Amino acid sequence: MKIPFSPPYINEAVEQEVLSALRSGWITTGPKTKALEEAVAAYSNVSNVLCVNSATSAMMLVLHWYGLTRGDEVIVPAYTYCATALAAMHIGAKVVMVDVNEDFNISVEKIEAAITEKTKAIVPVDFAGWPCDYNAINALVNQPHIKSKFIAKGEQQQKLGRILVMSDAAHSFGAVYNNKPTGCLTDISVFSFHAVKNLTTAEGGAICINLPEPFDNAAVYKTLRLWSLNGQNKDALTKSQAGGWKYDIVYPGFKMNMPDVCAAIGLAQIREYNSLLAERKRVFDFYGEVFEKQSWAWLPPYTKENTSSSYHLYPLRIKNISEQQRDAIIDTIAATGVAVNVHFIPMPMLTVFKSAGYHIEDYPQAYKNYSCEISLPIYPQLTLEQCQYITDNVIASVLSIIQ
Repeated sequence: MKIPFSPPYINEAVEQEVLSALRSGWITTGPKTKALEEAVAAYSNVSNVLCVNSATSAMMLVLHWYGLTRGDEVIVPAYTYCATALAAMHIGAKVVMVDVNEDFNISVEKIEAAITEKTKAIVPVDFAGWPCDYNAINALVNQPHIKSKFIAKGEQQQKLGRILVMSDAAHSFGAVYNNKPTGCLTDISVFSFHAVKNLTTAEGGAICINLPEPFDNAAVYKTLRLWSLNGQNKDALTKSQAGGWKYDIVYPGFKMNMPDVCAAIGLAQIREYNSLLAERKRVFDFYGEVFEKQSWAWLPPYTKENTSSSYHLYPLRIKNISEQQRDAIIDTIAATGVAVNVHFIPMPMLTVFKSAGYHIEDYPQAYKNYSCEISLPIYPQLTLEQCQYITDNVIASVLSIIQ
């Protein structure tokens, strides 16, 4: 049996929505992108959402809007995909990595220790779809002794008067924290709609704008939208209308917009997203019921009072094994036709960050999580038979190495 790791969910409704975009004669940013923005906003309980071409672009755009530049610092977890850090690096800011907890998410204690007068933003990551401790993070940035360190530069920083919290919610569309959906938990939240995500647009991302007063979130949306379209004061659809050719470039912006042909995929999926999420939970629960009986299995967090995961990944950890043993287990599983993965190689172990002076020895929990982690397939299309095949072969492969 061949089981892929994370194929996209494409059904007839998705195909018809994409065909609708293709046949409309308008395939770049237009009505379907706007409809997806409104649907994501409603799902996430925010008033304004901007869809762009990737979560990386989304984070870059937000940090640029907040006025970050060379010399400023952005705190991120060491255990995440590289995009979280690269977004800050691309706008010239310094990335300050901190360690994570056993639940894979950023340590609030380590965040506090890393804050300096140069800190302008914190980017917590909802690893595998499990929400971070946002009550603690939001409380931290509002503490008087932390706010007193903050040196505002520019209009937006002066208006907020503290460190910006931008949630990297790339994994957590559909997760819930304290009875609130991800997207409305911090100043800004960024979703990824990459091909392997729960909700996909092939490539894409979304910015959920949830800034406190005195910000006008609708005005912030308009600014970010303008900047995502090269700073052009008319979008392509408006400009293409009869007599609408004249435009101006009012800001040196970026090219980060989402096209309608991509938005169509997500628009079809979001209409049935609750059922898709339930199917992911079905697979997640099946794995949990099987692996909780294995003494060597370290199960991922997925629920506590009023909080639940989006079930984006199933990061299984194997107790008391080395990185080399983990790799051998993966090879053995692969030989059965089951594709598994590792999330993630900690950033300090990657060449670009090692070369910049980051050392994995400074992040012991991140390395511990990584060294024994195996991500299992989890998606709505998996059948009971396939789930059983996966767990049988994972168990056999682990036992073949550790016994």
